[in-house]
Amino acid sequence: VQLVESGGGLVQTGGSLRLSCTTSELGLQFYVMGWFRQAPGKEREKVACISHSGASTFYVDSVKDRFTISRDNANNVMYLQMNSLRPEDTAVYYCAADRGFESSTYCPLGNDFWGQGTLVTVSS
Repeated sequence: VQLVESGGGLVQTGGSLRLSCTTSELGLQFYVMGWFRQAPGKEREKVACISHSGASTFYVDSVKDRFTISRDNANNVMYLQMNSLRPEDTAVYYCAADRGFESSTYCPLGNDFWGQGTLVTVSS
């Protein structure tokens, strides 16, 4: 099963992008989901995570008050709205869906499904 991300691209500092993650191969409502990113030369980090219903969310400190994670289970899609983008947000962004998750953050453990990644580039 492959998750499919879209919405990446090139944007100037202060701009906005909305990433989407979906699949036609399974019902995402049964999985916690999250967005991760990996910048060149750095390890992959969790960015934002969301519980099955969407009632609980987690954000890494660096994106709080700028990014918003949401999901639409009826349409089998998850989003990441990214505002006030900075050059340090430049990375490949991956979505993940998992049955296992961190209890404190609802972040996927990364053992089930991943997308292929979408590149976000923020120019200064």
